[in-house]
Amino acid sequence: MRRPQLARRGAALMLALWALFLLSAMVISWSLDINSRITLSGSANRQLEAEAMACSGAEVALHPAVKAGSPLLRGKFSATESYEARITGEGGRLNLNWLVAGENPARLEILRKYLEIKGVDLNERDHMIDCLLDWVDPDSLVRLNGAETDGDYKPANTLLTRIDDLKRVRGWNEWVATADWDADFTLNSTGPIDITWASREVLLSIPGMNEPRVDQFLQMRRGPDGIDGTEDDAPFKSIENVRVALGFSPEQFKQLSGLIGFKDQVLRVVSVGKSGDTTRVVQMVIRKAGNVPQLITWKEL
Repeated sequence: MRRPQLARRGAALMLALWALFLLSAMVISWSLDINSRITLSGSANRQLEAEAMACSGAEVALHPAVKAGSPLLRGKFSATESYEARITGEGGRLNLNWLVAGENPARLEILRKYLEIKGVDLNERDHMIDCLLDWVDPDSLVRLNGAETDGDYKPANTLLTRIDDLKRVRGWNEWVATADWDADFTLNSTGPIDITWASREVLLSIPGMNEPRVDQFLQMRRGPDGIDGTEDDAPFKSIENVRVALGFSPEQFKQLSGLIGFKDQVLRVVSVGKSGDTTRVVQMVIRKAGNVPQLITWKEL
């Protein structure tokens, strides 16, 4: 009689152990799920906090009194939350619509020279520029090295509406496939190149510029840290100050009239927000004129 009782007890013990095992597995699974949810929630919170920090930097940069290099463009809310915004002049970039509008030879030569400096060979430069001109002009006449409607290829026959339109222009495929291909391009500046913000390549594209002159000017413009848009930048107060810094005579500088500008009111702001190891970036283009800044573009990265 004892053997059946022992068997029953053994079976009951096995069932109890099995139930305990299942319960333990459920508890572990539940714990892992909760931990995963907490981790995801924490990550989402950090992303939101980093985005909020980036937006804070952008808001500070929008204030009419805040200029490039201002210490107000850096802020810290806690040991893990901070923002750093940088203001640069949009006018230092090549406004493609301004360069091609009216097919002004002097402006087109700037684009041609820029492409040469960036390593594009002569035939490819002619092809790229003619295709771009065919894309923006209102007619269907094909230039020597250009392209008009051909099968699925249909030029807009109007000025570019956004920089990414270049990806649709024949001849620019290889260019737009490179990293930072649009770093020196814009559609938002007033037009003439603001030489107080132009990159080395853009400066070298301007008639009369050469490497020694440009490098000396950039060293002065950027200050000891060698970076544009920081507190130690040279404070050019007039276009005459720029002329002197470049080493041009008044007559030489006069020949650049219409091609260069000074302190374009259109600016680019890049604000980086951080929360722990999480980073978010806000990029915007604004026009600062008077007490009410105008937002032109906004992008979150």
